Amino acid sequence: MDNSRFRAMLLAISDKLTENNVSDLKFLCPEVGKKKLEKTNKGIDLFEYLIERAAIGPDNTELLRKLLNQIGQTVLLNVIDEYERGAGSPPDVPDPKEREKINIATEVIFERLGKKWRQVGRKLGLQETQLDGIQEKHSRDLEEQVRELIRQWMKMRRENARVEDLIKALRDCKQNLTADLVEKNLKEHGAH
Repeated sequence: MDNSRFRAMLLAISDKLTENNVSDLKFLCPEVGKKKLEKTNKGIDLFEYLIERAAIGPDNTELLRKLLNQIGQTVLLNVIDEYERGAGSPPDVPDPKEREKINIATEVIFERLGKKWRQVGRKLGLQETQLDGIQEKHSRDLEEQVRELIRQWMKMRRENARVEDLIKALRDCKQNLTADLVEKNLKEHGAH
């Protein structure tokens, strides 16, 4: 995806962040390093450091979504959705409604799945090498392993990614409580 459009999108998000939002974001990103965080006054400064660390990029907005969720700025997720929709490759991703359902499901799944994520990954059709890669990339962070699993699955399934497939994979792995909770949350959000 286009880097200049990505930066324009980050700037649009940064402009909407309050001082409190920025200090919350700094608190959530200790990996940036104390010195750099001390110099950070705006969201865009922090985003610049995250780009340097390859934590976010034109094709990688997952961490950005997670951070905005954590600081309660879910309304700004629309800015990311707009950016990804306008990227000229709509067939590569699920449509926005399906994407929203998958996001809702992801929030439930990563809180509850734990070490069973590999089993679910196999049911979703990922190869062992892909699962190993996910585990190596986020070796100490189970939540990120789950998020990465869903990202890889969406990349693989492209426009055919459906939340129903996630629910089926959970049930196939005897994760019925988690599957029920996903369905309950989807109903509450009116997304089912």
